Amino acid sequence: MAENRSGERAPQTHERARIDGIDAARALAVLGMFAVHVTVDSFGLLDPEGAGQPVHDLARGNSSALFAFLAGVSLALMTGRTRPVSGDPLRLVAVKVVTRAVVIGMLGLMLDVMAVPVAVILTYYAGFFLLALPLVKLRAGALVAVAAGLAAVGPPVSFLLRQDLVEPRTPQGAVTSLSEFLLTGYYPAITFMVFVFAGMAVGRLDLGATATRVRLAVTGAVLTVFGYAGSWVALHVFGGLDRLAEASGSSVGYPSSVAEDPQMRELLREQVMEEAHSISGQVPTDSWWWLAVGTPHTGTHFEMAEAVGQALLVLVVCLWLAERARVLMYPLTSVGRMPLTVYTGHLLVIAVVVGVLGPMDWHTPWLLEGLVLGAVVFAVAWRLLVGRGPLEAFLAMCADNIGEMYQENRRTRPPAP
Repeated sequence: MAENRSGERAPQTHERARIDGIDAARALAVLGMFAVHVTVDSFGLLDPEGAGQPVHDLARGNSSALFAFLAGVSLALMTGRTRPVSGDPLRLVAVKVVTRAVVIGMLGLMLDVMAVPVAVILTYYAGFFLLALPLVKLRAGALVAVAAGLAAVGPPVSFLLRQDLVEPRTPQGAVTSLSEFLLTGYYPAITFMVFVFAGMAVGRLDLGATATRVRLAVTGAVLTVFGYAGSWVALHVFGGLDRLAEASGSSVGYPSSVAEDPQMRELLREQVMEEAHSISGQVPTDSWWWLAVGTPHTGTHFEMAEAVGQALLVLVVCLWLAERARVLMYPLTSVGRMPLTVYTGHLLVIAVVVGVLGPMDWHTPWLLEGLVLGAVVFAVAWRLLVGRGPLEAFLAMCADNIGEMYQENRRTRPPAP
């Protein structure tokens, strides 16, 4: 391991090599967001009323969580992988990370100005990097503890704060306030930082070791089962769904006796589950039983367990396939090497489609397939002909230039007396 002139460890060259499996997983996250953004009405290959809806439901919430999880993995890889960097190398990486966050945040704001009917994640994504930066010196065990601790206390703390201090409202776009970024937005930090910290913990492990992958797969399976089964038990065995149905009936003025009617009770249950599936960020605060749901974008213990568990499983499968089927995985790894370009590109295409067809009629069949095919063809061709994606190259150029300015400033600074 090389050391700098102050004796602090610098990252090894081979540690900066890309891991194709991570790129493949990142591609699935981005393409999953495609499916969510265009909705089932834009599916052509899959029947929107049949197989299309389960695919959309699986991608919703899980794809953005996987994206944040892999952001954590990337941050760990940039800061030393299994052995976190320190001293001057860490300060240089921190400068580059902050630069990347600023550029990504500005890009997110620019995309949001286009008023595309999509919840743009990039502004939140930039903020996640800044929140995670103080913890990059931690090793895997400490990061697991941080992620688990936030997952445990985050949902009730969010519930209490939003119940007493923050006026509930539907997010209107990119981050417009600190409370929206932390608590009430589409991708609230109190939930998504769990995914980022979990990804950082994974990035601190030896992902090439079979034992590590087995442990990650087992952990992922356990968390996934706990998330889905735990929510089902809380709602259907312990009566959470009935309590929410009663609260739903009371909120619209139904007498409590209405809930005793089997047909009305079933109708109220269906309404509750429809509301649970339509949540975008955090659960309502009219009943603590909302914390028992596990649907996407609810920020509950069960939803976070499902999302982290499935992210671990996706990562392990992608790592395995990328090593054994490199040619077949090449399209995915190409998309995953330029996620910022592909994500931004699909929003620009959607903006054009909305402008041509109108805000009510733009969900045309085969739009999803066209976006996916276009992204894959572009990514493969660009990778073969040019290399690094255009926005990724611009981001790296900004970070490198600011990093060089920082180093030059340190070299020319007079020594402290």
